[in-house]
Amino acid sequence: MIGSLSTENRNQKTMNLDMMDIETLLNVMNEEDAKVIKAVKEQIPQIKKAVEGIICALHNGGRLIYMGAGTSGRIGVLDASECPPTFGVSKKDVVGLIAGGEYAITHPVEGAEDRKELGVEDLKGIGLNKNDVVVGLAASGRTPYVIGGLEYANHIGSLTITISCNSNSIISKISQIPIEVLCGPEVLTGSTRLKAGTAQKLICNMLSTASMVGIGKTYSNLMVDVQLSNEKLVDRAKRIVMEATQCDYDIASHFLKLAKNNPKIAIVMLLKEIDYVEAAVRLKKANGFVRKAIE
Repeated sequence: MIGSLSTENRNQKTMNLDMMDIETLLNVMNEEDAKVIKAVKEQIPQIKKAVEGIICALHNGGRLIYMGAGTSGRIGVLDASECPPTFGVSKKDVVGLIAGGEYAITHPVEGAEDRKELGVEDLKGIGLNKNDVVVGLAASGRTPYVIGGLEYANHIGSLTITISCNSNSIISKISQIPIEVLCGPEVLTGSTRLKAGTAQKLICNMLSTASMVGIGKTYSNLMVDVQLSNEKLVDRAKRIVMEATQCDYDIASHFLKLAKNNPKIAIVMLLKEIDYVEAAVRLKKANGFVRKAIE
């Protein structure tokens, strides 16, 4: 069964991979990678449905939960870990689960992906509920860890979404919104960290970014809910306020301080010429959407 998967097939363009000069090899990889963009584009209607479901869940107090094994699991963990600093959400709101736990992020945990019950245990461990969304990632589309998690999520009543790189995959049949991105055989046979991994990363980028836009985490194309956790991000926040209000750096710094390091409040204060309290009230009434708060 595994050998019949397109992700496990041999790529006819790279049968002499070990004999290629470096430039030829890199050009072939680049040509193969270009196919990923087209494959993802073909799945935009399904990705749109997924984003709509995630936005609805987040509005209702639910969470976005990624789960996978190996490369797929690491991609989910990566996307989840980058949401708090980028969008100001709690690390509890976007969660990444990987078969074998945190240790598996940097080390192989043999056999963890083959146990359906581990997927169930991990979801129970974070208190999965019907308001949550579970996104199962598996390039093969048949990872038991993910299958177990999806089956449990369906039982609980959570929305289930899957990202696989084979057609008619097992996880697609289990999920409510299946996304099947068909990239074809890898340059290195079976190495799904390549095209399949790239496809999954692109789709996770879409899911999280579009969903965060949908719940008011941006103003124009600015990340106005960025967390000021280091010097680079403090400077970025000041420049965000500058761009949003067309003020200079010193004024942006001053108002960001008045806004208690909240770029959204600083922007509303400047654009509406109001104080902190009124700006905060406007934002609350606007459900965090800056554009609505300044109307």
